[in-house]
Amino acid sequence: MNKRVIAVVGPTAAGKSDLGVALARALGGEVVNADSMQLYRGMDIGTAKLTPAERQGVPHHLLDVWEVTEAASVAEYQLLARAEIDRLHAEGRVPVFVGGSGLYVRAAIDALHFPGTDPAVRARLEEELEMRGPGALHARLAAVDPKAAQAILPSNGRRIVRALEVVEITGQPFTAGLPGHESIYDTVQIGVGVPRPELDERITARVDRMWEAGLVAEVRALEAVGLREGRTASRALGYQQVLAWFAGDSSEEQARAETVRATKRFARRQESWFRRDPRVHWLTARGTELTEQALALAEQAPRSGHSLIT
Repeated sequence: MNKRVIAVVGPTAAGKSDLGVALARALGGEVVNADSMQLYRGMDIGTAKLTPAERQGVPHHLLDVWEVTEAASVAEYQLLARAEIDRLHAEGRVPVFVGGSGLYVRAAIDALHFPGTDPAVRARLEEELEMRGPGALHARLAAVDPKAAQAILPSNGRRIVRALEVVEITGQPFTAGLPGHESIYDTVQIGVGVPRPELDERITARVDRMWEAGLVAEVRALEAVGLREGRTASRALGYQQVLAWFAGDSSEEQARAETVRATKRFARRQESWFRRDPRVHWLTARGTELTEQALALAEQAPRSGHSLIT
């Protein structure tokens, strides 16, 4: 494998975690988390973290890194992820990244650089977000960086604030810091594709399992240690909806139904993100056939990273 990096990507509920474990076991590798919400300590049921038994003895890294009160930082994740890559390569192990957070995957493996932050600028923009709402800030972003505005949802206040902050402190568009698809490692990206009707069914079943497994109790426990105040963690799918129910803004039934709807929308955005990357090898097989095809790609894909599938 000669210091190769494997990345298993795709939408939520597609089966990435199980494939990642299978690849790591077959290749003598270890799994590195690339799901931004699984970085949070205590957010287990709602983020579908594999249990120790489900990991089948494969070491998993970059889980439970942050407290729920901490804001997510892709720049910090990049440092942590690359340290894991270097360590595993030095030990002769294969890093197998698994997750659906597209920017986090790219931060780990691509020539991606993150501008610094300015606490005063960030605080001012966040105050404005609170007062005027994301729509007004999105309109401003569209005026100064149309490409960024096109890529960021008008409702995503956190990302809008970050884009405006970068524009202000660098004098350049936020999109100027986003390079082409250029990996700094010998990387093979494997996309787990699932037809939309099947994926929708999987998402509904997953939310049902989360509720049965105790998601509501998990959110209640995390609320007691500051989840509601966490700028990032409080917006996680499922957690946001349950917190809204706790606050009296919806019923439990509505929270559950909205979790399903929001997760389906999110899965479509995830797939759209990864489909834009020509380096991703998409596979639609199931079970052992999926693992066999993924192993063939992992072992035989050319160093250039161009797809073997036409």
